[in-house]
Amino acid sequence: MMKKIYLDYAAITYTDRRIVRAMEPYFEKIYGNPSSIHKEGRKAKYALYQARKKIAQILNCQSTEVIFTGSGTESCNLAIFGMAENFSGKKGHIITSQIEHHAVLRPCEKLEKEGFKVTYLPVNREGIIQISDLEKAIKPETILVSIMYANNEIGTIQPVAEIGKLIKKLNIIRPPNSKIYFHIDACQAAGFLDLSVNKLEVDLLSLNGSKIYGPKGIGLLFVRLGTPIKPMILGGGQEEGLRSGTENLAGICGFAKALEIAQREKKKESARLIKLRNYLISGIEKKILKVVLNGHRERRLPNNVNVSILDIEGEAALLWLDKYGIYALTGSACDSQSLEPSHVILALGRPYEHAHGSLRFSLGRKTTKKDIDYLLKVLPRVVKTLREISPISLQFGKKSLALEKAFVKDKPHWEKR
Repeated sequence: MMKKIYLDYAAITYTDRRIVRAMEPYFEKIYGNPSSIHKEGRKAKYALYQARKKIAQILNCQSTEVIFTGSGTESCNLAIFGMAENFSGKKGHIITSQIEHHAVLRPCEKLEKEGFKVTYLPVNREGIIQISDLEKAIKPETILVSIMYANNEIGTIQPVAEIGKLIKKLNIIRPPNSKIYFHIDACQAAGFLDLSVNKLEVDLLSLNGSKIYGPKGIGLLFVRLGTPIKPMILGGGQEEGLRSGTENLAGICGFAKALEIAQREKKKESARLIKLRNYLISGIEKKILKVVLNGHRERRLPNNVNVSILDIEGEAALLWLDKYGIYALTGSACDSQSLEPSHVILALGRPYEHAHGSLRFSLGRKTTKKDIDYLLKVLPRVVKTLREISPISLQFGKKSLALEKAFVKDKPHWEKR
């Protein structure tokens, strides 16, 4: 029987059996609408209250500041559009980075068309934004800074606590009613990093269940009390009026359990994964020539390995790996159906060819050293096969190449200016 090695945990995780068990009562036994005042409704309302309370304890916030949504993408959209809606009369200025998930970039691009100004901060060669660049970008009309906690493709961890402190300091000296609000997309960080909203000094924080062994179709947005955002979905006024619609009770209870387990086990699991991650990086660099590690070598998520292997197409490599039962990704899961190069790899200053030759391996709870050894046995063979038929032979270390037209029909958003 062929091996099955799943190395795409950053795209989605399986649902942990402990979480499935936590959700089971809310399909048939406790199924009332939390807004109903009869006994079944009150049972559901209590379960909803307990789940929200559990999450609030983890985030170190008030229960009323936890707004459940349908996904991490919806959460990011609510944070950005909800904030912009509040300033739609005078428009405003938003700061984000060039390597954000499209759940942040697409809303920003839409708001630009509506008259908002948006600054897309560059990152350095290792995928980290510079605090000084952020400080220079802030204007009197800046209303929101949205920076991801950890990148979904290259795993780099941004200095969000430092950014939060900077914004807090600037807000003290800004005129009344011109506060800058700070949003972070923490979807990839939830299983590994501290989520205390007070330590991070954030006003808005997005999470989802499907990256932490919880259910799909559930996310949340932390909204600090007093943050002026408006709802995108109108109806019955659930979730403090910010997200109408009957609550997904089973999903919410599963999400709370998943977050509880992820935070409780993060230290031990991170230590285990860091060893495997470093073993994989070093194995690839030893066994395959012309490999570039994308992202920072240490300031990256414990489960992320992203490499550009020169002279091959990432898509072709994935198909060969799939044949051997190894499931990985090129770019992000959300972009995998597009032939456009990764905007994240391009933002690092790498050539288009590096973006097309990038592979992401994201490790998880079921990943073992035996799995990594199998990958390290198969991958060099796949690369050798692809290089033998490749018409390209790139010079290692070259920063710009001349084959842009062959690879891309449209440039990333920040290069269009």
